[in-house]
Amino acid sequence: MPLGGVIFITIFIATFGVILIYLARWTGGRAKKTSQAKMDIYECGIPAEEKKDTKISVKFYLTAILFILFDIEVIFMYPWAVNFRHFISTGAGPFVFGSMFIFLAVFIFGLWWEIKSKALEWD
Repeated sequence: MPLGGVIFITIFIATFGVILIYLARWTGGRAKKTSQAKMDIYECGIPAEEKKDTKISVKFYLTAILFILFDIEVIFMYPWAVNFRHFISTGAGPFVFGSMFIFLAVFIFGLWWEIKSKALEWD
């Protein structure tokens, strides 16, 4: 795909996104603050009570984000592994292997950094 096509798609996606945001804002309107009862949190008719022992640890969220990040890495590796023989037969094998090596090096460095900073420990 030539560079003009990439620029066109980028501009089209950005324009379409902005149009959708303004369309949603125009059709949805804004919430009106008519009373405090309307702005309160509603949970099955029971008034919300904040308990000190029900807070979720930040490490849970960090682990979830790291799982998603490395899951996406595996998703990118499947098509590469399936099509690698085709790349070798067309002569692009060393280039594709090098680019995947750089991709993996960045993620292996990220994993090393997480282990070093103890982001995966729950102590």
